[in-house]
Amino acid sequence: MFVLVLNQSNIVQDGQNNKLIYRFPNSVVLTDKYVAVSSITMYYSWFNITSALANNIITYTYGNTTTVYTITIPDGLYEITDINNYCQFAMIANQTYCTDGNFNYYPFDIIINSTRYAVQLNTYSTLTVANATTIGRTYPNPALAPATTAAQVNPIVTFPANFSSIVGYPANFASNSNLNNAYVPPTPSASNNYVTKSQGTAATDGVLSYLSNVAPQVQPNSNLLINLSNINNPYSQPSGIIYSLTPSVAIGEIINDRPPNFMWNKLIDGTYNQLTLSFYGTNLQPLVIRDPQMTILLCIRDKNEAFLGSK
Repeated sequence: MFVLVLNQSNIVQDGQNNKLIYRFPNSVVLTDKYVAVSSITMYYSWFNITSALANNIITYTYGNTTTVYTITIPDGLYEITDINNYCQFAMIANQTYCTDGNFNYYPFDIIINSTRYAVQLNTYSTLTVANATTIGRTYPNPALAPATTAAQVNPIVTFPANFSSIVGYPANFASNSNLNNAYVPPTPSASNNYVTKSQGTAATDGVLSYLSNVAPQVQPNSNLLINLSNINNPYSQPSGIIYSLTPSVAIGEIINDRPPNFMWNKLIDGTYNQLTLSFYGTNLQPLVIRDPQMTILLCIRDKNEAFLGSK
């Protein structure tokens, strides 16, 4: 059995860190040879929200105007709390919130509902300037708030197609405006988002809460597929997939993966001067890895070489 070591020095320098080339010292003839992944050490550093994935857009309205605000989330590796924090950052920049001097009140928030294994969207009725003043709140830009004589409304929050899968909502989901606090939620069912409505004081009238109705895919690429050149598997597409890596660590931590049993794949017989290893996402597209620090060990053995009790 032979061991090949691939690390940062083998990475193709195209800025994506998803392709490594192992060059043999000399051309070698590989006949009846099998290859398997021995171990992988790398950092969990591939983004889940990017402009390339087109899953970085949320829109919302504010007050009873027709202005639609677009939140464009920068490329990054986000949990639901991070998404909500960035939305609040954008709402501060847009001046679409009110404050009591100690706490900011935003028109919506996106939170985890762990009990229901769901993502919850809460939208809040935008108070008129008069009502906000009554309970000690002010607007940074009163012109954006409902006028004294205007009806209070909830923001219309929209999750475009690709972002919607991150939070487990239907494509192009849009929340209800709850105009005049008159919205009546439908009976919960598997086909809707289990919306509920909270009644209370002037500050809490018309709070609408929605739950995702499919499992959120916060990380669209929850595992890496390892593709190696010169593998011909007629039952797989692409034909060179030899291993799947699933991170069991938190974002930014190091992944140490050692398969309990080697999965041997036959190399195409021929003369080689190099092998190319690539990382694919679950959509079978090349995946951009942010941190180039990695070490991959591959084992090559002869067809009849005994290893771990197999021949």
